[in-house]
Amino acid sequence: MQILISCAKIMTGKAPKEIPYITKPSFQLQANDNAMQMVAYSVDELQDMLHVNHEIAAENWHRFQTFHTKENREPAVFCYDGMVFQKLAPETFSDDELRYANDHLLISSFLYGLLRPLDIVNKYRLEGNIVLPENDGKSMFDFWKPILTDWFIRKIKADDGILVNLASDEMRNLFDWKRVKKEVTIVTPEFKIERNGKLKTIVIYTKMCRGAMTRYILKERITNIQLLKLFEYDGFKIDESEGDWMFTLK
Repeated sequence: MQILISCAKIMTGKAPKEIPYITKPSFQLQANDNAMQMVAYSVDELQDMLHVNHEIAAENWHRFQTFHTKENREPAVFCYDGMVFQKLAPETFSDDELRYANDHLLISSFLYGLLRPLDIVNKYRLEGNIVLPENDGKSMFDFWKPILTDWFIRKIKADDGILVNLASDEMRNLFDWKRVKKEVTIVTPEFKIERNGKLKTIVIYTKMCRGAMTRYILKERITNIQLLKLFEYDGFKIDESEGDWMFTLK
């Protein structure tokens, strides 16, 4: 079973200890090329491109300027600070659990394409709609699609052919998703809260549940897809009356 989660915009995290087992990103060369193109932009240009304030733009300008400095690199799963990663809580994983996670978890990235948890990365900020000058007028989504699709399908098939998709909807645009759907089994859990008699998606709760479910699969080493239905988190539990993979809080 493979799991896909989204990267987070904020990258200020750090590994809590020395990690004895690390890996190299599968698409490091493409990441290097993308980063080199980002070096050409000024702080003001980055502020406009990334839709951030001047402080964040300056921080990321410095990150790209020093992108090839190995001393700044960290295992990817510890770098991201979003809610998904907070609930995944990789700092509580044993070394053996981190190795297992490295074989079963993929993190989408607009700079690196796809990352394993223990891939060593530089911190960065990039958006999917950005068009870099040497990428033939393609957004990062369209740049990555032909590069990632076959690799992604092979990775899932080399396991058991099952993908648990816990990434945000926009991340499907990194792949030829129609092809992925045809060639592997995809489970996309949904998490909704009942409000005034209607089920609603509350983004922060969805992110919390995605992180908690990822943790559950990895910690328990789930291989039987039906065991996903035993997942419960903070009142959320399976509600098959609302859909095959609907988890609700009522």
